[in-house]
Amino acid sequence: MRIIGKILKWLVALIVLVVAGLSAWLYFAPPALIRVGSGYAAKIVCSNVFFAGRDANQVLADDVQAPGHPLLRLMSVSVDQSAGTVRAGLFGVFGRGLAVAHDGAGCSSVPDGDIAAAALGSVPVAPAADAEALWPEGEKVDASQNPAITAVLDDAALAGPGMRAIVVVQNGRIVGERYGEGFASSTPLLGWSMTKTVTAAIIGTLVADGKMSVDKTKLFEPWKADGRAEISLADLMAMSSGLEFNEDYGDVTDVTRMLYLEPDMASFAAAKPLAAEVGKKFSYSSGTTLLLSRLWQDAVGDPAKALSWPREKLFGPLGMTSAVLEADARGTFAGSSYLYATAHDWARFGQFLLQDGVWNGARILPEGYVAWMREKAPAAPIGEYGRGQLWLQGPEGGTPEGEDPDVGFDLPDDTFWMQGHDGQTVAMVPSANLVVVRLGLTPSKLRYKPQAMLSALVAALR
Repeated sequence: MRIIGKILKWLVALIVLVVAGLSAWLYFAPPALIRVGSGYAAKIVCSNVFFAGRDANQVLADDVQAPGHPLLRLMSVSVDQSAGTVRAGLFGVFGRGLAVAHDGAGCSSVPDGDIAAAALGSVPVAPAADAEALWPEGEKVDASQNPAITAVLDDAALAGPGMRAIVVVQNGRIVGERYGEGFASSTPLLGWSMTKTVTAAIIGTLVADGKMSVDKTKLFEPWKADGRAEISLADLMAMSSGLEFNEDYGDVTDVTRMLYLEPDMASFAAAKPLAAEVGKKFSYSSGTTLLLSRLWQDAVGDPAKALSWPREKLFGPLGMTSAVLEADARGTFAGSSYLYATAHDWARFGQFLLQDGVWNGARILPEGYVAWMREKAPAAPIGEYGRGQLWLQGPEGGTPEGEDPDVGFDLPDDTFWMQGHDGQTVAMVPSANLVVVRLGLTPSKLRYKPQAMLSALVAALR
């Protein structure tokens, strides 16, 4: 019995040693996948708590854990209201994800833990919208009494699973809207990759000011010594730079590493080598849009002025008082992914594009710029993507690769789209003077297609 007792003691000691060693490894050198998960959890919770005013536990459960990688179900977060920080980790310990809130500028992921280096200068805070003026001048809505519109908006299948907001604009006025439980017209919602189209518009404001040209090459100093010197601003905007970049969100890839492990996202993307001939291959890449953000901020010149540029030159004139474009830990706007705005403000931006970059009679984007954005990108598959960070077809929603996702839907030929991760879309139909915003938490695996709702609304509004 003594021998058995000794063996059991040794086994227990061995197990304790293994657990201690594993814990030490996970704490001091966590695998990249755990770091990505904890960084993602911290960032999403931070933005939604400090900016959208939502409950941290609800955001963690609904936005982070439910739709994502199984590992995310083991994440927990802690919120420090006074410091404006959110920390996250596997079991609350491993991974050490950190995000910090900024006044007027949302949250930044801080993967290196250096909060001081992530500090931003003064960013202007927008005034509150006029609650009594009719949209788009204010927030008041005089909805249509058309029963056909009501029938479309009340159809759960057309609205799609996880719907959080739908706004329908015709002839410059909101004619209908719906919101998911817990959400309202005042709730800022993340656009994900719809932010790319906004980045293209910001660049348009600098083109209008003579500070940028879409034909410019030799964009970064290190690129001038190799084939990357041939990459133009237009190549970046058309997703045909030829740069290597893996956009797969399912694991630790270029896009997840850039967003959650790199404090300087633009430098990470700029270091990528060429993987294809410049201008000849379409490759959707959030990295190229981060480069666009760095380029337009450099074109402004003064860093503080660059931080205020989106609000002064675009959001302010359009009345997008809720819009907040978030930056990385070194002050470069994450123009690929992180714009929060209410559904009313996303609708304002869609209406702005529908009006060819003109608002209240003032031309904000150069004449013909929106038309150029809508031209098919030369290297893109037929009809799929435009030159200016927008889509010429609706979401794939499970459509087999190579097939047109709009087949089977009665959509006007001039329809174009903004699209973002997990079911974010703004559809613009110039021939119908129509803008339809649909925001939600709808992973692509659910195969939802907003084309069906848009088609039904087009028919109802004829």
